[in-house]
Amino acid sequence: MNAPLPSRDGVAPSCFQVPETLNGPLLEVLCTAFPAVPAASWRQRLARGEVAAADGRRLDAGTPVRPGLQVFYYREPAPETPVPFREQVLYRDPHLLVVDKPHFLAVVPAGRHLHETLLVRLRRSLGLDALVPLHRIDRETAGLVVFSLNPASRGLYSQLFPQRAVRKTYLALAPTQAQPPLPALYRSRLVPGEPFFRMQEVAGEPNAETRIERLDARGTHSLYRLEPLSGRKHQLRVQMAALGRAIVNDRLYPLCAPADADDFSRPLQLLASELEFRDPLTGGLRHFTSRFELQ
Repeated sequence: MNAPLPSRDGVAPSCFQVPETLNGPLLEVLCTAFPAVPAASWRQRLARGEVAAADGRRLDAGTPVRPGLQVFYYREPAPETPVPFREQVLYRDPHLLVVDKPHFLAVVPAGRHLHETLLVRLRRSLGLDALVPLHRIDRETAGLVVFSLNPASRGLYSQLFPQRAVRKTYLALAPTQAQPPLPALYRSRLVPGEPFFRMQEVAGEPNAETRIERLDARGTHSLYRLEPLSGRKHQLRVQMAALGRAIVNDRLYPLCAPADADDFSRPLQLLASELEFRDPLTGGLRHFTSRFELQ
């Protein structure tokens, strides 16, 4: 569905669907649904014509709304700390854009990250409002991200990742340990942990698999090649920590560090280094390699 409001400075409008528990004048509904947003802020956005229904109708404070109505609006987040690293475009054709994402940059807007995200930066710099990521990597992880440029072929390419038709290779810097022995294939069961944004290993049928290979020593640490065969959240970080080889500068595993401001001098030493897949349009083998290196 096309949004009734245009992108603004590379940011597409957000969509809020009125839940079954709310109805009444729009301003009242918005203030109830978003208690952290001052009513004055909503009044200003409504007065500027920046709140619309799916059919393009501009809505005002007194518009009566019912459950199910889709309301489009622009987010107004708090000022963001600029990420002092730049993305690099590695490849572009009529269908795909392949980009090297730096550390600390989220792929898409979420939470307190809006303008300082890869998607918004690229939409601004390239003027491509139709740009859509085909997959994501963690904000703390650097490396390859593939975007769709063409809505006509997007469905074919978007199926590659959930169907595990993409071979993904990561590089990680972690301690050199003799014990426990490093398995060629590590399998474990990952489930949501505490706090909610962490994952944890538990007993049970494995649902996460990773091929692991130690490449070379770097002082007390080693460079590892990691090939995830499944796509669980934080999979590589959790499993490496479980093996006593927590990735350098990981603030979540094995222990969760205080939620301080980003320390740009200490990026997580995890890199999405290679992607390979059979192109669904041409049948040819596509292979991309990151230009970034771990420190």
